[in-house]
Amino acid sequence: MDLMTGLKRTDYCGTLAAKDIDRDVVVCGWVQRQRNLGALIFVDLRDRTGIVQLAFDDGTAREVFDKAFTVRSEYVLMAHGKVRERSSKNMDIPTGEIEIAVDDLRILGESETPPFEIIENCPTSELTRLKYRYLDLRRPDLQRNILLRHKITKVTRDYFDENGFIEIETPMLIKSTPEGARDFLVPSRIHKGSFYALPQSPQLYKQLSMVAGFDRYMQIARCFRDEDLRADRQPEFTQIDVEMSFVQMEDVLSMIEGFMGRLFKEILNVDVPLPLPRLTYKDAMERYGSDKPDTRYGMEIFDLADEVKDCGFGVFSGAVANDSRVCGITAKGAYGVLTRKEIDKLVEFVKGIGAKGIAWVRYAEDGSVASSFAKFMTDDEMAAIAKKAGAEPGDVVLIIADKERVTLPVLGALRQNVAKKLDIIPQDKYNLLWIVEFPFFDWDEELGQFVAMHHPFTAPLEECLPYLESDKANVRATAYDLVLNGIELASGSIRITDPVLQKRIFSLLGLSDEEAYQKFGFLTDAFRYGAPPHGGIGLGLDRLCMQMLRLDTLRDVVAYPKVQNASEPMTECPANVDAAQLDELGIALKN
Repeated sequence: MDLMTGLKRTDYCGTLAAKDIDRDVVVCGWVQRQRNLGALIFVDLRDRTGIVQLAFDDGTAREVFDKAFTVRSEYVLMAHGKVRERSSKNMDIPTGEIEIAVDDLRILGESETPPFEIIENCPTSELTRLKYRYLDLRRPDLQRNILLRHKITKVTRDYFDENGFIEIETPMLIKSTPEGARDFLVPSRIHKGSFYALPQSPQLYKQLSMVAGFDRYMQIARCFRDEDLRADRQPEFTQIDVEMSFVQMEDVLSMIEGFMGRLFKEILNVDVPLPLPRLTYKDAMERYGSDKPDTRYGMEIFDLADEVKDCGFGVFSGAVANDSRVCGITAKGAYGVLTRKEIDKLVEFVKGIGAKGIAWVRYAEDGSVASSFAKFMTDDEMAAIAKKAGAEPGDVVLIIADKERVTLPVLGALRQNVAKKLDIIPQDKYNLLWIVEFPFFDWDEELGQFVAMHHPFTAPLEECLPYLESDKANVRATAYDLVLNGIELASGSIRITDPVLQKRIFSLLGLSDEEAYQKFGFLTDAFRYGAPPHGGIGLGLDRLCMQMLRLDTLRDVVAYPKVQNASEPMTECPANVDAAQLDELGIALKN
């Protein structure tokens, strides 16, 4: 017998209100809790929209009342009844003014006692909740996250459709090409010994779509990277992927700014000031020590080279003499928080990320000064440091002296660490900005040579073309990143479409003509048949959702995430496969 015969849901639980009083309704959902008061039974019924109270009393048919007596947490119910005003209202929930006087109750599914309570901010360990993710996803806070993600994708499709973009699906099984991370490989049964790769991004296919004449492409694309995980990284992730023909960088940035303005207004009712501010990569590193700076607070980096180049403290003067950097940050009002013990912890922190230590000055409220290096300095030199640092009583100055590639990033990380300790990061601000003019090449310390900072189809700035070979350190790219509150949301560039320039870049990256053709020949061949100038960007949908919801981990906006070791506790994947499957693929496992 079909338990739903004769009934059909008319309303979601959380949508009912005082306007529905005296209406006959049918609702479905899960039991949040049952309260048995003897002559009265109340059941809180939950679905993805919220909770409504079902009421059973002396006016309820005995069969229905007895059935309500048997229900337990997480039972699946269908209930028919009349909406009425509650005698005891609960204004903490949207449906708190009404209840449903039930006259027909169907138990559609029974439930064992769940391993944890289905409530917001459940204190149960994340590993347990991920093992039972289908239960975890019933929690109202997680359901709100997933629903918001759905709304973001809808606004995304609407915006780009209105601006003439075409959504084009690109393949999941592709050729393995170098894109900066390790590929997930898929063995071919038909072509034994050959492998597909899962796409790290749709980069090459979206460029081919430009050659094909579609001129404005968009895709909500699944991407895969076999990398170590962290709070804002998953092995599989979703990207809002965009490519445009007949454009320059300004056109791409303007299009994405319009999208961000629309998205924040529709989803959060937040007005994003446009155009967005911009920083060059060099300025971002000099001021914030990061190419993805959090600009919601100050504590900017300052340079002390002029103040200490002739001082008696050899760590400082020696660094300046050897073309290294002496830079610092000022933690305003931090004297009471950054005690000697806390500074010792910061010293250990910076040593863990490549620095040798921290030089510090603590300015007490009474005007006294304590420092780790003052005994080597004159009063005038200490005064010059205080002036450059903008230090006042109650402040703490932290200084790093090292090579530039150490000093600036370490101060950037230290700035974030200290800001969290001082609790000065505004949680109600969304600071978006562009980082532009990235270096084209990056110095690899281990290899002792310059390597590509971006994929090999990123175009250098035209003004840098004359010294591509002669001055790699100063070549800048037409690359751009979108940053939100210290998180990189998006990355993109204008592409190379000139075959001569592309061959030149391949050569500079150490690829012979044969190697380049083997890896990218299908794209360079396409460029021989009329490639329009084009550029694009990829926005991380998971990170965008995480930031808009002010969450600390991607796992709270991904329905079925992986954990730190890239496994999924619920299905216990990855898992072994039997020998017959491996034989069919021509694969043997090493012990």
